[in-house]
Formats: sequence, structure tokens, C-alpha cells
Amino acid sequence: MMSTEKKLPLFEIFVRSKRGLDHKHVGSLHAEDHTQALEYARDCYTRRSEGVSLWVVKSSDIVASQEEDASSFYDPMDDKPYRHATHYELPEEVNNM
Repeated sequence: MMSTEKKLPLFEIFVRSKRGLDHKHVGSLHAEDHTQALEYARDCYTRRSEGVSLWVVKSSDIVASQEEDASSFYDPMDDKPYRHATHYELPEEVNNM
């Protein structure tokens, strides 16, 4: 791409393969806007009827936690045992829980 050309935004593509399943990230592509990204995604990622639904999301709109922050971000709250089901005793009549 030449330096004088406009740099197109990057979009992340998610495909749902069957009704009732989750959308899965399948790749990225550059496009002018969401509409064009959806058309490109259809052409690139569902040519052989691999999906029933597409999501396109501008990469710059995604905010994510970082792996190195996991210990502080996902505090298991071990100091509050009542939040764990193992804290409660179940009657014998209740089994397979």
C-alpha cells in the first residue's frame, strides 16, 4: 500500500456455524465500513455455507483484559467461602448436585 493511500480500518470477524451455537472468531480483514466488512466477511468466511450468522466488529472498538492482569482482575474471593457451594451441607435426600 502506498503512503498516499488511505489506510482502511481493521475488522474482526465472528461466525456462528449453526443456530444455537456461539459466534467464534475466524479472522480479520480491512474494509471501508461495517457494511463492506460484512460483505467481505461473507465472501471470505462463508463461501461454502460454513455459517448462519456473521458479526463484524472494528478492532479499535474491542477492549480486553490482559493475561498478565488475570490474578488481580479475576479475584477468586477465597476469603468468602459462603460464595462456594462446598460451604453448604446438603441433606441426604438431595443427591447428584
